[in-house]
Amino acid sequence: MEACPSSRLGSSRSRAGTAAPFVFLHGNPTSSHLWRGVLPRIEGPVRPLAPDLIGMGRSGKPGGEYRFADHARYLDAWFDALGLDRVVLVGQDWGGALAFDRAARHPGRVRGIAFMETIVRPMGWDEYPPAARVRFEAIRTPGAGEEMVLDRNIFIEDSILKTVLHPMAEADRAVYAAPHPTRESRLPMLRWARSLPIGGEPADVVAVVERYGARLADSPEVPKLLLTFDGSPALMVGADAAAWCERNISALESEYCGPAAHLCPEDRPEEIAAALNAWAARHALAE
Repeated sequence: MEACPSSRLGSSRSRAGTAAPFVFLHGNPTSSHLWRGVLPRIEGPVRPLAPDLIGMGRSGKPGGEYRFADHARYLDAWFDALGLDRVVLVGQDWGGALAFDRAARHPGRVRGIAFMETIVRPMGWDEYPPAARVRFEAIRTPGAGEEMVLDRNIFIEDSILKTVLHPMAEADRAVYAAPHPTRESRLPMLRWARSLPIGGEPADVVAVVERYGARLADSPEVPKLLLTFDGSPALMVGADAAAWCERNISALESEYCGPAAHLCPEDRPEEIAAALNAWAARHALAE
């Protein structure tokens, strides 16, 4: 495994050579550090890659609005720069949404998709986890959200510690905190939180989710794997959402990986890697 990540989008933990590229995408408010326990356990002739999204981890901070489309555009450039084709995408949280979006826009370049704790469909507020609803309604309120995320840094100082079942080591929290020392550097976290497609807003993200949902329903040639968990009241993909996925996503397999909270790779890296390895072997995705 190469040392990583580096200081730009495109940083990765990878094996050299012509092995099959498996791209692991993180979400908010983490970085490629999320996958540190999973990547060393991925087996076979695989080239695992884990970039840091713009404004997060050690990637650059180009400014702007950090909207979903901005992240997708920079991620497209990263794929092109590395010449990645016929990839397997693995995503958690917004990383899953970016994986779905990438697969919908570039159907011939994706061999498989594995996902966990991500945005599978637009939601109504009544579907949002009650434990998180009050906080996210406040974050989406002008002024209140800036005070919470930009000034008080709640994602790093509070939320990230509440979205794991096992206590997070201070050294790991510090890795997630390092890219966000100032008010301005925390904007990506605020934008991500305000981008969740709830109650029909924001319209641009709702449209993206509806578009990739249609592709997920009509792509039986692409193997898909949903990793499920239990043990937290704030899971994004609980029993109801998992059942929806079974009904609406083609070529889907599901694998239960044990108790975990939203940042499931922090809690269950061994189980996640084992499920990915078995799925990839069944579908010859590493060949």
